[in-house]
Amino acid sequence: MTQRPTLFTLIALLLASFAFAAPAQAERIKDMGQFQGLRANQLTGYGIVVGLAGTGDDSLDYSTLGMKGAVSRFGLTLPPGVNPALKNAAAVMITAELPPFAKPGQRLDVTVSAIGKSKSLRGGTLVLAPLYGADGQIYAMVQGNLVIGGLGVDAADGSKLTVNVPSSGRIAGGATVERAVDTGFASASQLTFNLHQFDATNAKRVTDAINAAIPGSATMLDGASIAIRAMGTGDERIRLISQIENLGVQRAEPPAKVIVNARTGTVVINGAVRVGTAAVTQGKLTVSIKESPTVVQPAPFSRGQTAIEPSSDISVEQDYRPVMLVKPTASLSELVDAINRMGVPPGDLVAILEALSQAGALTAELVII
Repeated sequence: MTQRPTLFTLIALLLASFAFAAPAQAERIKDMGQFQGLRANQLTGYGIVVGLAGTGDDSLDYSTLGMKGAVSRFGLTLPPGVNPALKNAAAVMITAELPPFAKPGQRLDVTVSAIGKSKSLRGGTLVLAPLYGADGQIYAMVQGNLVIGGLGVDAADGSKLTVNVPSSGRIAGGATVERAVDTGFASASQLTFNLHQFDATNAKRVTDAINAAIPGSATMLDGASIAIRAMGTGDERIRLISQIENLGVQRAEPPAKVIVNARTGTVVINGAVRVGTAAVTQGKLTVSIKESPTVVQPAPFSRGQTAIEPSSDISVEQDYRPVMLVKPTASLSELVDAINRMGVPPGDLVAILEALSQAGALTAELVII
């Protein structure tokens, strides 16, 4: 009868497989960073969702003021002091991303989220609302029917059933772009390519790869940015970007790091970690206290009182584990083998790694998140 492998064994096998993986292949430059300015811009807006089946905000002032503003566009004015008690409407926040080079007339997907006491936006319709950029300008207008992936039901006896989050939904293609963002792409004298992470070796290799394809066009600004000389029209620049993005570069080996999640006990070790010679022992001390009180009865006709006599039994147990000699390792697979031989749980493994780091035997940066 076969036994199912434990979770710790599976993790060890997974880490070991990384060490025996095939040599790293050249990566495309487009996977290592992005060109400056060619990014998405966040848009936000405030709106009113109507048509709800009694799951709106009810007495929220924001939704009341929003509805007054919406109906005022059509020449309707509510009398002062009148609260319409909008159970079928809800105040919402609208978010979207404006991609680079988006042009007026293109459509965007938007996310709509309730900001008040609305229990569900299912079946609602968002009334025409503007979407603003960080500069306060309107870049898109949005309107449409919401698609809700959640469900909420309330019964008369107070019982509730909620599936996912019914107070948030999306409108596919609900926003229309009204203004384009000027990226300066066509007029800038140079293009700047920014790596996702600072690494001087990767910056040098990317620069060398670009110069090999287009001699004398790239210069390193620092360990994360490369300046590329750009000439000609927008068509020529896009062709230049396409050519650069598809160049292959051998990524440099990352810095040795051990990532420890203190909340979950998860430990991740990358392939650059090395361990020097060290002696490690890990023990377990257990102190048990057992209370066994006894009842003492007085002798007959002695006029005594029944009493409880305490009785405590204290025992101490300590697991004996021999000292384990950790030899210098040259690969991740050898480090995994050493950890498996010690047979320690993940919680104790974190303490051992911290001690190895303090002793100077761990050639890695210990990062605790």
